[in-house]
Amino acid sequence: MLRITELKLPLNHPEEALAAAIRDRLRIGPRDLVRYTVARRAHDARDKDDIQLVYSVDVTVKNEAPVLTRARRDRHVGPTPDTGYRFVAKAPADYAGPRPVVVGAGPCGLFAGLILAQMGFRPIILERGKVVRERTQDTWGLWRRSELNPESNVQFGEGGAGTFSDGKLWSQIKDPRHLGRKVLIEFVKAGAPPEILTEAHPHIGTFRLVTMVEQMRATVEALGGEYRFGHRVDDLVVEQDGDGMRRLAGLTLSTGETIATGPVVLALGHSARDSFHMLRDRGVMLEAKPFSIGVRIEHPQSWIDDARFGPCAGHPDLGAAAYTLSHHCRNDRTVYSFCMCPGGTVVAATSEPGRVATNGMSQYSRNERNANSGIVVGIDPARDYPGDPLAGIALQRHWESRAFEAGGGDYRAPAQLLGDFVAGRPSTALGSVVPSYRPGVELTDLATCLPEFAVTAMREALVAFGRTIPGYDHPDAVMTGVETRTSSPVRIPRGEDFQSVNTAGLYPAGEGAGYAGGILSAAVDGIKVAEAVARALVAPR
Repeated sequence: MLRITELKLPLNHPEEALAAAIRDRLRIGPRDLVRYTVARRAHDARDKDDIQLVYSVDVTVKNEAPVLTRARRDRHVGPTPDTGYRFVAKAPADYAGPRPVVVGAGPCGLFAGLILAQMGFRPIILERGKVVRERTQDTWGLWRRSELNPESNVQFGEGGAGTFSDGKLWSQIKDPRHLGRKVLIEFVKAGAPPEILTEAHPHIGTFRLVTMVEQMRATVEALGGEYRFGHRVDDLVVEQDGDGMRRLAGLTLSTGETIATGPVVLALGHSARDSFHMLRDRGVMLEAKPFSIGVRIEHPQSWIDDARFGPCAGHPDLGAAAYTLSHHCRNDRTVYSFCMCPGGTVVAATSEPGRVATNGMSQYSRNERNANSGIVVGIDPARDYPGDPLAGIALQRHWESRAFEAGGGDYRAPAQLLGDFVAGRPSTALGSVVPSYRPGVELTDLATCLPEFAVTAMREALVAFGRTIPGYDHPDAVMTGVETRTSSPVRIPRGEDFQSVNTAGLYPAGEGAGYAGGILSAAVDGIKVAEAVARALVAPR
């Protein structure tokens, strides 16, 4: 089978045009084309008056060898890559070794548990929060009634933080083994739309993620895995072996139980602040890592569609327009868009009482009124919070507390119109853009909720973004603060065997450990760590 990439066709091309383009590229006749399937579809909107669809296709032809020989100088034609997943190990039928433990049921923990279950190791998955539907009810309790459950919210519970997001399923990670493909295939098995296998920028949306997470849990349990909800890990039992090496021997849980363990996959997520403090107290090596801070910005989705797609705005093959922006400022800070949610809403994402944090969310349809995105400023440990691996957490908490106060002390969020923010004056009335954040916003001056360097950089960047996307710097655009949970402020160093560099048996994984950023990359890291655990479990045999 051959793969052809970069096949470009007009936006409104007839169905038969793709087959004709394949024949033209390969210089074959109609009878020589046996079949084809679309492997990937994207769009090129650089020319808004001539938007094109860009295909990668897998093609079966008669007499493949001479066709491939003729195309040897075409870098967009070659053999179809093998993207199938192969398990690195299998538990023997008589396996009686320790059951691996996975801490956390977000995307990383979910796939670590799934892969271990598929390999026959019957993992135990510990999750501090609730099952996904109960957790959804608790999350709505904050959004609708300003009632926060610190153990069941946007951050904690089955599905992790990615459950209440846009559900983006693409990443910039290097993936030579096509593990991301394994993730997408498992999602489709669990009920995701098959289109995620071919779209260049697939997404799922919150409501579909809920049912998919439930189905994947059922799969893990059918394979012998076990979920324990409401089980927070409060302490580690660490022992010294005969060579003086620290080794994890057990976990103390919030239920009061201490369990002996074999290998433990630590997939905490980026907001498990109490767990990071516990790890430091138990001597697990931690490092501070960069993250970002800023706000959520909202524009009517129609504005973004018109700016990006021009006369083609609203075309069903294009959907709601997205954007990616970045600007390096005069104060040597970089401002960039983060986790852009077309046709979505801004949501309350705090997990701690007395603090406000925001995030973006959308459904599969992406048909809400506004587009929203984080507009954030990169910060660095050496420059902004030196000396303590947990200083980034203190920084996040400080500005989240300031946002809680500025919002009125009841989980409303501070907000400001873009024009007022750039001019340095508090907002007193909304304009043409209606904010979507619930439980509501309090108009104020966001400069009181952000570091001075971030305010200065964002004021410069927003004007620059208006030159890239006409109307982006419209004075009525609404900014809601604060966005602090862009990524983990902590990294848990691990070796080539994926174990903690100073605590054997502990396998840091995913976004909370500093090795991923988003659903897909976290899931891929979960697979890699599960494979390392499986190798360790079968190696002594």
